[in-house]
Amino acid sequence: MNKIGIIGAMELEVEQLKSEMTINNTSTKASIEFYEGTLNGTNIVIARSGVGKTNAALCTQIMIDCYDVTHIINTGVAGSLNAKLDIGDILVSNDALHHDMDATIFGYKPGEVPQLGRREFISDKELKELAVKACTEVNPDIHVQTGRVVSGDQFISSKEVKKRLITEFNGDCVEMEGASIAHVATLNGIPFVIIRSISDKADDSAEMDYPTFEKAAAKHSAKLVEKMISELS
Repeated sequence: MNKIGIIGAMELEVEQLKSEMTINNTSTKASIEFYEGTLNGTNIVIARSGVGKTNAALCTQIMIDCYDVTHIINTGVAGSLNAKLDIGDILVSNDALHHDMDATIFGYKPGEVPQLGRREFISDKELKELAVKACTEVNPDIHVQTGRVVSGDQFISSKEVKKRLITEFNGDCVEMEGASIAHVATLNGIPFVIIRSISDKADDSAEMDYPTFEKAAAKHSAKLVEKMISELS
């Protein structure tokens, strides 16, 4: 039987899903609260990981080790790196990588994790297709596409940095957790997908855009995930 792990970095990204699930158990590990129960007839566990790659990786490994999840969905917001992705649009991950991993002095590619032999962590095909289908059904007015998520421990609000992330990594959106969740899920053999609602353009306007659009962006992502859950029962 499937048990779906849902991770958001901030309370805003998981509060709607928590309010609609039936909670059977709440527990705390490493200062992260985990909510177990059901949503649309599917067993789920939801957690707010906290912001940043370390928090995201910690949350993911605990979810796998202690809650026996079979799939992981990471929901949240991101800055756009792709001119075709406007504020309010949704990106579903093809793959994810760490844009702040740099061991190029030893001959590795930018973003490549030393000794791992890869820099891209590939999303589960079934989950990816399901996410796109769900979005078109519950958010028919929202543009959705697949693409690459790039992650690092910085909030990107610079045109120069944005240009570099596009040039070096061919990224479609940038945020602070997805690659770590993808990394941990891949090493554990757990299917995953990252869903990002675009809250800003990751440029000099990002600080202004983000507070305005984050609530609407998170709501659209939550509706998509709720629909996905019903299909995974």
